[in-house]
Amino acid sequence: MKTTTPKVFFVIGPAGSGKSSVSRLIAQRYGAAYIDKDTATIRFTELLLTLNNSDPNERDNNEFYQNVIMPLEYESILDLTRDNLMAGNSVVLDAPFGKFFADKDYLSKVRVRHNWPAADLVVVNVRLAGEALRQRLIHRGYPRDEWKLANWETFWAGAQANSCQWQDARQVDFDNSAAAADITAFAAAVSSGQS
Repeated sequence: MKTTTPKVFFVIGPAGSGKSSVSRLIAQRYGAAYIDKDTATIRFTELLLTLNNSDPNERDNNEFYQNVIMPLEYESILDLTRDNLMAGNSVVLDAPFGKFFADKDYLSKVRVRHNWPAADLVVVNVRLAGEALRQRLIHRGYPRDEWKLANWETFWAGAQANSCQWQDARQVDFDNSAAAADITAFAAAVSSGQS
């Protein structure tokens, strides 16, 4: 029987920063459920975009996606988080959350709206320098990254300007510039309460 308070790790950072790799490392380290927004929602997202006569790979400049589909994606993964917390499981959320960064009370609203039990909230800021991130986007070759690469200066400026303002959570940086991500320093920071 688990007696410790579960944790929710919000792993954030721009596309290509390595959120998925870092998220998996954290999930392994803490024995947490791993919820990737894309994996959890991509089938209904692409179907809804197609039914709306939209490019299923274009999200950055698609009003229908931004205003209708994306909120549903986040509501879905936040409900899945509640279900895991109710079972006593820690959760790692692999999703950008960028649209919600300016709302300082976002996490307290999420707790209430999704009926979360007690949990320690940790925001993990995955850091990677701009050129290294651009090279990762080129290397992975995802169709959804085409706009970002074609409009690199705009994308990168927006990513830099959009800092997470959330309260009610510990904020921990994860430097992902090394060839292999290191969980040791991160785990020490989480354990000690440092940011």
